[in-house]
Amino acid sequence: MRSGIFAGLLLATVSAGAAFAQGAPIKLANVAELSGGGATVGNNWKNGIDLAIEEVNAKGGLLGRKLEVTHADSQSNPGVARAQVQKALDNEPYVLLGPGYSGSVKVTSPLAAEAGIAQIMGGEAAELTQGGNKFLFRTSFGQQSSMPKVAKYINDELKAKSVAIVWVNNDFGKGGRDVITKEFAKYNIKIAADISTEAGQADFAADVSKIKAAAPDAVFVYVNEEESARMLKELKRQAITVPLVGETTLVGQKVVELAGDAANGARGHVGLTTDAPVDLVKAFREKFVKKYNYVPDHNGLKGYLAIYMIKATTEKMGKVDSKAFADNLHGLTIKAASEPGILMDVTFDEKGDIDRQGFLVEIVEGKQVVKQVLPKLN
Repeated sequence: MRSGIFAGLLLATVSAGAAFAQGAPIKLANVAELSGGGATVGNNWKNGIDLAIEEVNAKGGLLGRKLEVTHADSQSNPGVARAQVQKALDNEPYVLLGPGYSGSVKVTSPLAAEAGIAQIMGGEAAELTQGGNKFLFRTSFGQQSSMPKVAKYINDELKAKSVAIVWVNNDFGKGGRDVITKEFAKYNIKIAADISTEAGQADFAADVSKIKAAAPDAVFVYVNEEESARMLKELKRQAITVPLVGETTLVGQKVVELAGDAANGARGHVGLTTDAPVDLVKAFREKFVKKYNYVPDHNGLKGYLAIYMIKATTEKMGKVDSKAFADNLHGLTIKAASEPGILMDVTFDEKGDIDRQGFLVEIVEGKQVVKQVLPKLN
């Protein structure tokens, strides 16, 4: 009898241990620009992640398990980002999140690939997904997807024959500059000035003077958010009146807040904006503002979507399997009707690039106004 009781207690203990292990939290790791020049990017991204995880956990978690995330600061430095990612991977996370800066993604993605861990990041440099890394996924359009739309708009709508290009001298800026230059060549648009700037640059007076001397029909601005605001202020101060066109980093919420009236009239293609005429996006904005007391930029949306990418892919698999995750996300279409957290229908191709609708916007009286809704490519 004693033997039977002991065996029963042992079985109960083993069963309880197995249940606990099965219900253990799902660990995610985020490495982002929480300080330094990219702090706006990284903190919006982080807050979007935290909001989504809070929502998922409030509804019972992922396959009945709680999501947990650790946040590490890259200090907006690729070297620090690489060290932080290595530490994060040592803890064997289910998925790696971040970084946001393309240069940091470039040096960290080989580490995640070697570990066989999917990396969902915010970088937009075209080269990131062109090297055959099957573990790397975007949360927004790469430059190879967005720049053709920008060039077409400048040619078809603005009828510009010459354009001054202002770009930031890092992986993000170089990639954008190279792609847009090739696109302009297709339309025989002349490069009136090709101006390189530095990350964190504070004074753009000399650069704008070069633009003024070149007298282009339009200016294409491709620098980071805080520098975009400074550039817009200087362009206004020197009375540059030709159209100012860019991508998300020129017309984002943070740029509008920092540049004030100088942002009015700026135009750009954005893959994500909280001003999108989409009910689910509007609902996200309300929830974000309620939680954090500020309007998020596109990076907040990207962080939020990263979690719902993980949720949808894992539910498709029916299990938590870090080694199978990347294979299942490739080619996956996630419908907003079945997973509202994804906000808009989205498809991921074999390279980890993203396809969904986008928007052409203009800043009017301090707000993004959507001028055109661009459908998915496929």
